[in-house]
Amino acid sequence: MPLITASGPALDVDRKRKLADGLTKVAAEVYRMPAEAIIVVVQENPPENVAVGGVLIADRKRKP
Repeated sequence: MPLITASGPALDVDRKRKLADGLTKVAAEVYRMPAEAIIVVVQENPPENVAVGGVLIADRKRKP
């Protein structure tokens, strides 16, 4: 079974449903498998846990 991991900022449950549905539909088509065979995991990463260029995203948001 294919496993898709979507890692990004926090989403509300409706957006998670939309993301999981869309990823599942595309993967099922590409893999030529039933949607029931596709696993989607949504990993939420708060801005204080992610750095870009060595700077935490939480710190980048504080700058004007």
